[in-house]
Amino acid sequence: MDRLPRRIDWALLAAVAALSLLGALLVWASTAGDTHPSEALGYLQRHLLHLCIGAVLCLVVACLDHRTSHAYAPVVFVAAVIGLVLVLTPLGAVINGSRSWIVIGAFQAQPGEIAKIALVLGVAALLGEHRDGEHVPTTWDVLFSLVALAVPLGLILAQPDLGTAMVLGSLYLGMLALSGASVGWTIGLISCGVLSALAVWWSGLLKDYQIARFTAFVDPMADPRGAGYNANQAIISVGSGGFNGTGLFEGEQTSGRFVPEQHTDFIFTVAGEELGFIGGGTIIALIGVIVWRILRVAAECDQPYGRLVCAGVAAWLTFQSFINIGMTVGIMPITGLPLPLVSYGGTATIAHFIAIGLVLSIHGRARGFD
Repeated sequence: MDRLPRRIDWALLAAVAALSLLGALLVWASTAGDTHPSEALGYLQRHLLHLCIGAVLCLVVACLDHRTSHAYAPVVFVAAVIGLVLVLTPLGAVINGSRSWIVIGAFQAQPGEIAKIALVLGVAALLGEHRDGEHVPTTWDVLFSLVALAVPLGLILAQPDLGTAMVLGSLYLGMLALSGASVGWTIGLISCGVLSALAVWWSGLLKDYQIARFTAFVDPMADPRGAGYNANQAIISVGSGGFNGTGLFEGEQTSGRFVPEQHTDFIFTVAGEELGFIGGGTIIALIGVIVWRILRVAAECDQPYGRLVCAGVAAWLTFQSFINIGMTVGIMPITGLPLPLVSYGGTATIAHFIAIGLVLSIHGRARGFD
């Protein structure tokens, strides 16, 4: 533990702490309009508990040697795959049209969040371990990494959870692009992804609620009281805050709970209404600082594995934040993705903190603190 202060990127940690505390305030504000104040307080207490657990795990992971995460990457990957399989058994629960949760009594967990960590570690181990004097991943390395992507991706699409599947695909592409592999792989995979999406759309494999979400994105007013309701109310909430916002706990849209899931997927609407452009801009700025510091750690690291872990975490947080904020302002279709380090959540919050811990452990290695 005596090495912990030297391992910490204090700018990164400060941005994470500020964003998390701001998120806790927004979770409280988003639930304060409930008829039972004790229920709102319960949400806040549970969220603070998740933050504390995540912070402890973040520091524990930060203290580990980066080679430990490398060695245990296969174990984490197998555990995540087992969790994704269990979701498809009677232990899995359907929430918001997707069987993404394991529910055992009061215990709830979302294996898809752990799968993001597992994929980052697995792909970094495969693409970052060069053999036979090679300085870039070989064709076999890329093919093995594609298998590592395909397994969790297929299980998540079976739930189906398109949002998480998109995050897995984006973080993989980010890692592949920065691995030194031929740019043809990245271009080819993007092309295959676009063609596959078009094929799925025209083949009728999408569920009705998924089609409705995309239709509402294209034309929210086509069904303003149905599929387009969430998108319309989100835009109204964000726009009603103006520059300064209505004030914390003072938003009419928030207190009236006009936006569903406003403490999780749509928490940015609470920031937009009650804290205005200043609050929303602060959230985006803090996310930007976090991603910037992660990329700095990647640039300082002289080991391919460490660089790729940082690249994967940066791509994950960037893409997921863009999708979440984008869907609240009408530039992206609605998906069930929380805003990292801000939205209420258990497994997601803890997974984000563990990811930050991995970056801090790489930061210690990059600074020579072995």
